[in-house]
Amino acid sequence: MIGRITGVLVDKQAPEILVDCQGVGYELQVPLNTFFELPGTGETVSLHTHFVVREDAQQLFGFASIRERKLFRTLIRVSGVGPKMALAILSGMTASEFVRCVRANDTATLVRLPGVGKKTAERLLVEMRDRIADWDAGAAAPEPATAAAGGGDHWLQEAESALVALGYKPQEAARMVSTAMPGEGGLESSEELIRLALKNVVNK
Repeated sequence: MIGRITGVLVDKQAPEILVDCQGVGYELQVPLNTFFELPGTGETVSLHTHFVVREDAQQLFGFASIRERKLFRTLIRVSGVGPKMALAILSGMTASEFVRCVRANDTATLVRLPGVGKKTAERLLVEMRDRIADWDAGAAAPEPATAAAGGGDHWLQEAESALVALGYKPQEAARMVSTAMPGEGGLESSEELIRLALKNVVNK
């Protein structure tokens, strides 16, 4: 079991990143809440990890906090919820926001996430209620790191690709990005655009 990785961030293209650990490159998938906290490429990064082994694939997932990894591990124990859906849930909302949804029986917010239908949302509420009974929902969510400035159309493509990778349909991802676009001069990174697009979906 690989529980933690520390190394140099070589590349990041949401939701996937590449971390060099003494010459060995590890590919990880990370939820967008973690992605927003990542330092720039070439800098050192340390992530808590969860390793998934299947017949057809081996996947490594990275998380900025133990709290986030704990929720991921709890989610994938729910019937019908795999790593991809758990990653999408943790990309669309923080751990505390998810806990609030469960405690408030809020299926409406959950079904806005990719791959989460009404039956899955209801199952999540039922199966997660007892598992998060002692969860500290009041903990402050980590502040996202400031991203380096990039440019225009490239940001749009990155944002759409990230949303598609999480399970949104291409047309839906394009619509989400278009709706989230601020006025001229109001966008500073693709990460900011992704965050705005997800926020609009959850809060609409």
